[in-house]
Amino acid sequence: MRNTQSIIINARFLTQKLTGVQRFAVEICKLLKEKMPGITFVAPNNIIDIELAKILDVKVIGSHTGVLWEQYDLPVYLYRNKQPLLINFCNVAPLIYKNQIITIHDVAFMVNPSWFNKKFVIFYKFLIPRIAKKAKMILTVSDFSKREIVNYLNVPSNKINVVYNGISNLAIQQFEPNKYGSYILIVGSIDQRKNIHRLIQAFNKVNNNNIKLLIAGDISPIFNNKNNNSLKSNEKIIFLGRVNDEYLATLYTNALLFVYPSLYEGFGIPPLEAMYYNCPTIVADIESLKEICGEASLFVNPYNIDDIAEKIEFLTSDERLRNNLIEKGKENIKKYSWENSANIVAYIIKNLNQ
Repeated sequence: MRNTQSIIINARFLTQKLTGVQRFAVEICKLLKEKMPGITFVAPNNIIDIELAKILDVKVIGSHTGVLWEQYDLPVYLYRNKQPLLINFCNVAPLIYKNQIITIHDVAFMVNPSWFNKKFVIFYKFLIPRIAKKAKMILTVSDFSKREIVNYLNVPSNKINVVYNGISNLAIQQFEPNKYGSYILIVGSIDQRKNIHRLIQAFNKVNNNNIKLLIAGDISPIFNNKNNNSLKSNEKIIFLGRVNDEYLATLYTNALLFVYPSLYEGFGIPPLEAMYYNCPTIVADIESLKEICGEASLFVNPYNIDDIAEKIEFLTSDERLRNNLIEKGKENIKKYSWENSANIVAYIIKNLNQ
């Protein structure tokens, strides 16, 4: 087997805001650093997570940033250094490089392009099928996503390995007990796929004036945000924007319940985070969330506003059901561990790098 110094990890994710995709990269890379200390992390010079970059001992290379860094500076560096195995954790990777493992979290850009801005869709539809074909191995985050990749990208299933997301232990940052009172929580980017507009319509039908709806997440430029102007805050619907991990843990801990009516997910980390903090969950009745949440969630038709409203009323008024879901959630989350996932990735890397 080659020395781990011949393994390079694309750490461009350190220049990006933290979403589920970047969370996967961050948590896996922290553990790989411990398990395979000789690997090298490389990134462009516009790193925003300085602390993690120090932990990973990141090497800054090239003079560009963004896509240009990934498609030019990174492969130039690799070719100049004997074409080592490259690991990519955030969907995209160098087009002209073959000795690499890529991670495709989902193919939402092909399933429903209208959810994203046109430039993003054009870029992904050009790049992803080509790097998927060239890559030595593909990682993805659920059996559902594996089937989607096979169907949409025409990739053989034996080339794809499923590596689940885990659950991060987020330290709780307490706030005043009555700051929000009783509230329902949703965590995710403000985009059509997360279905927040239907959740708001459903929430407005709920017959309980004492409950608020808290929405934690911000707007990403990769999405088609033309309908976001219809999402309005008031005293009962509060947009918190992006929140840090400590505050997020506090929000989960104090929520009456967590609702996740997403139309499409490759995995879906937030429902598991809610379960970790003993918060009962309502999630969309879609394949990936059924796979991940099992019997630990109450399921709704994400296109049916009345069903969402009825399930919210049902769960808020039934303490026995809430407690039952909390207990099932405690059992369900035992299946998801960053440690186990990192071990799988390390095993794949070692086998490919022989």
